[in-house]
Amino acid sequence: SDPKLLNSSQPDNWREIVNKKLHFPPALIPAIQEGNMAWVDSLLSLGDGIIRQLDESEDRLWREALNLSIRLGSEDIMTSLLLGVKFDFRQIHEALLVAVDTNQPRFVKHLLDRLDQEKGNKMDVRSFSMAIFDHSIDDSQFAPGVTPLTLACQKDLYEIVTMLTQRGHDIPLPHSISCTCLECRNSRQYDLLKFSLSRINTYRGIASRAYLSITSEDAMLSAFHLSRELRKLSKKEPEFKPQYLALEQLCQEFAVELLGMCRNQSEVSTILNSNEDDSEDEELDEQTFEEGIPNLARLRLAVNYNQKQFVTHPICQQVLSSIWCGSLSGWRGSRTAWKLLVSLGIFIAMPFLCLVYWIAPKSKLGKLLKVPVIKFLLHSASYMWFLITLLTESIFMEIYRSDFASRKQNILHNSLHMIWVAGFFWFECKEVWIEGLKSYFLDLWNIVDMMVLSMYLASFTLRILITLKGYFLCQDSSTQELCDYFTNTVREDWKQEDPQLIAETLFAVTSMLSFTRLAYILPAHESLGTLQISMGRMIDDMMRFMFILMIIGTAFLCGINNIYVPYVVSPYLGRFNETFNFLFWTMFGMANQEYVDMPDYALAEFVGRIFYGIFTLLIVIVLLNMLIAMISNSFQRIEDDADVEWKFARSKLYLSYFREGLTMPAPFNIIPSPKALFYILRSICRKICCCSNKKAPEYPPISSNTLNNSGGQGEGRVPYRLQVTKALVHRYIEAARREFEESKRKGRSYFRHQVMIQKACSISYLHHLLSEAQTKTFGHGDEKNSISGSRTLDEKRSVASRHIFKIQIHYFL
Repeated sequence: SDPKLLNSSQPDNWREIVNKKLHFPPALIPAIQEGNMAWVDSLLSLGDGIIRQLDESEDRLWREALNLSIRLGSEDIMTSLLLGVKFDFRQIHEALLVAVDTNQPRFVKHLLDRLDQEKGNKMDVRSFSMAIFDHSIDDSQFAPGVTPLTLACQKDLYEIVTMLTQRGHDIPLPHSISCTCLECRNSRQYDLLKFSLSRINTYRGIASRAYLSITSEDAMLSAFHLSRELRKLSKKEPEFKPQYLALEQLCQEFAVELLGMCRNQSEVSTILNSNEDDSEDEELDEQTFEEGIPNLARLRLAVNYNQKQFVTHPICQQVLSSIWCGSLSGWRGSRTAWKLLVSLGIFIAMPFLCLVYWIAPKSKLGKLLKVPVIKFLLHSASYMWFLITLLTESIFMEIYRSDFASRKQNILHNSLHMIWVAGFFWFECKEVWIEGLKSYFLDLWNIVDMMVLSMYLASFTLRILITLKGYFLCQDSSTQELCDYFTNTVREDWKQEDPQLIAETLFAVTSMLSFTRLAYILPAHESLGTLQISMGRMIDDMMRFMFILMIIGTAFLCGINNIYVPYVVSPYLGRFNETFNFLFWTMFGMANQEYVDMPDYALAEFVGRIFYGIFTLLIVIVLLNMLIAMISNSFQRIEDDADVEWKFARSKLYLSYFREGLTMPAPFNIIPSPKALFYILRSICRKICCCSNKKAPEYPPISSNTLNNSGGQGEGRVPYRLQVTKALVHRYIEAARREFEESKRKGRSYFRHQVMIQKACSISYLHHLLSEAQTKTFGHGDEKNSISGSRTLDEKRSVASRHIFKIQIHYFL
């Protein structure tokens, strides 16, 4: 074939790429700044239709020229640069970042088309890892790991984010901080700072409102998960803790703002009752809606994830309060005296109420007892009876001290409380069955309950073992000595590990913990709940303080004890037990300073006094005052955010009484009820017959332009939960766009107002200057000259006025 024929068959728009390098023309930057398109074309020599290669040494200058055309909004100049100059992927990528940074969607679309031609779109998706090893971006104005999508997400540019996601751009979730894959190991070893900055910038994009709104099917649930992950990362990477906590706060605020988009109770109920798995939702609905109380799965998840702003939102609090009061709509508005009177009546009539519920749980009174607030009062009354029983047993132990101090005590005399303990144990077992073991142990109060119940059972078991062992040993004549020990020996002759001593110690500890368990119900009251939360934070501060105190105390304990060990002079020093007691009471100012004196041993006495003085200075003056400051700081933090902290604690208390199947309080819950037998028989019949009548709940339709697939009742209909979620996201995006346009309009108005003020000041200043000039020019001379030249003076003033008018026109237009 003839080469000439081949050349003639090529299309007219064929572009030739020559190897000749194009040097950067110095006048290009001023031409772009002036917006002179013809000048730019002449400098680039676009008439010949040839794309020229760039000199690598002038790479920075060409990038600045392209970025400047984008920042100035000169689309024609940007197009000319792209047509006449061969920019590589990195240069176009940075220009795309500039277009996103200046929020110019048309430029972004143009540059994306150019990137598609360069086949670099896939590289952009992986730029998180590519940026670690690319030295050419070190002089870029953007940090490593910043992609067009992450930058658009950080600025909440919804239009650009939508454009990028539709073209396949994505933000891959960074690997775990402890990941040991090849890519992560190489990135850490190559440049640790770049690796960390890339992770932070990636999470900034993922945690943005725009990315969560556009890319997530359930934006609220994604915000919950991401918030928890960021909180964990703040603990794993303490050097970036402020950044991670700021992003975690951003996720919480986004979830709260989505919740605020709800317009009716149907949407609120759907959002708060939805869960991750639809099948799990159906199971929860079957368990809870039977009693008329929604499951609130999403709200429980928010509590588990510590989403305090979401839980304490007025919408959530209104839902919780309405369920808490149930059919007792007047309870919230009633007076405190009336509430106390009702509580006292429930406390007195608790056995009768439990009997009525045991016989007729579906009666009017039985349904009233299922109302969460009445259930709370009923369980509180039962617990108060349990504490009264403990006090009564303690008083009887004091009255019949001689019997309780010996082996002759009757095991039933102080075991009435075990009836409640059995009820509490069965209550905890049912709670584990309903919630699951993992959810059960998420609540610290449940751990305390299990510990207390275990010690109660251990104490009671040891007392039973003592009685049984004494009885069986006495049946055998060969063990008469052991029989006398477990039946007739006085307390002074008991061994230190005697089971009865251990049982009494466990009972004393559990009695104390049982009374402190009353703090669980304090969040029901605003003032007491705030104090209870503050007390918990103070205990945390004291635990941290005790660690420091233990280190310093142990150091001085060893030092002072070693000084006084060789000298048996002071009865309070020289032995570990006595030295520890001396130093312990010194912290409270209750020790005698003369105990450190040894007049016969001057050197040891001098060193001992020095140690004791330093110990007193550090412990009494420094550490104790530091503890007071820490406690005061914790209390102040709670007081500053008292409303949120109290409502969050109250919400957890409310949710614990919304569960089904825990109406009957201890100890009446250990009695099998006809209701429980009926439920067992019904479940057996359902399993045998394999039939279940499940009716899907009907929800009202949602009017939204974004839900095109939600209409109709046929197959393939979008679930109502997703309809509500999409509607909330759509409203949120529209509200964000309106707010952005409003802020931009206000910004322009403010700028125009400032310009008008500056122009007015300039005009006033020009008036002043012209007035002075007229005065100096026409205000001197004798009267005769003035009269004779009046016409000339008027003409000059007229000319000056015209000049002032022209200046006004020029400034204001």
